[in-house]
Order: sequence, then C-alpha cells, then structure tokens
Amino acid sequence: MRRFTFLLIAVATMAGLVTLIAPAPGHADGQPSSPFVTEIPQGYRDWSWISSAHEAGNLNSLGAVLGNDVAIKAYREGKLPFPDGTIIAALHYRYVASEENNKVFGQAQSFVPGPPTNIQFMVKDSTKYAATGGWGFAHFADGKPGDAAFMKSCFPCHQKANATDLVFTHYAR
Repeated sequence: MRRFTFLLIAVATMAGLVTLIAPAPGHADGQPSSPFVTEIPQGYRDWSWISSAHEAGNLNSLGAVLGNDVAIKAYREGKLPFPDGTIIAALHYRYVASEENNKVFGQAQSFVPGPPTNIQFMVKDSTKYAATGGWGFAHFADGKPGDAAFMKSCFPCHQKANATDLVFTHYAR
C-alpha cells in the first residue's frame, strides 16, 4: 500500500511539473506572443487624463489620451522607458462643429467630439512584447479588435518615436 501511495504521489508531482514547464497554448514553438492586445483593459474610462490630440486631414479626429496609475506616475516623474504595467489609452472621436456653442459665440469656432471612431491601447510588458519594443498594441472599433493585417503598421510607425519609448503623446501638465 505504501508503494502504491508513493507511486501515486510521484505521478501527480510529475504531472504538475510538466504542466508548469509546458509552453503556453499558442506558443508551443517557443515563439513570443502576438504584439497585439485583443481584450479591452478593464476600467480604462476611469483612468487619468494625459493629453488631448487632434488629427486633421482624412482622420478628422479628436482624441482623449488616458493612462493607468503606472503610466501617470511615469509621466509625472519623467521616467523613460516606461515601466512594465504602463497602459495608455487613446479614445478617438470624429471632430465636429458645435452648433450650440457657435450660437453663443456668434461665429463658427467651437469643435467637440462627435461619434466615436475607435479606441487604441499600448500595453507595456517588456518580456511578452519584446519583439515590438516592449509594447503590445490594440485597436478596437465598435468593441472589436483590429485584425493582424491592420495592426502590422502599429510598431513600425511607433518606432519613429524611439526617443520617447515609442510613445507619441506628451504629458500635458
């Protein structure tokens, strides 16, 4: 009976070890994970404001750039590179004239966010996203993540901001 119990414990221990050291699903070949974030981070609407953005031309967009507590602390301290755990969100809206405000001002001068267009995220994890400068990128339109073909342009574009750890937005104090 003792031998059987010992054998049973040994088998259970080996199974546990194999489970712990086995590659994660989708990473059986040891390749790094995708640089694309496919889930919207919880609670992002309650994050602190970093800055606003206006993109003219074909985008015609107003954006609110928000950061989680890790991002805000790094921005305030001027810390580069950003630490792991930093998440930056960009909420984009169509840029539209405010007829209501313009009536008050007596001329066309007020613009406000119109319909939402997309939400973008940058998630800092220097191990998980090592192949893309430590950042995972996300784009959501109508709650659905962008496909891989669409997302391939994120990292090459952000590499142009290498001096600021691939982040375009500066903290507006």
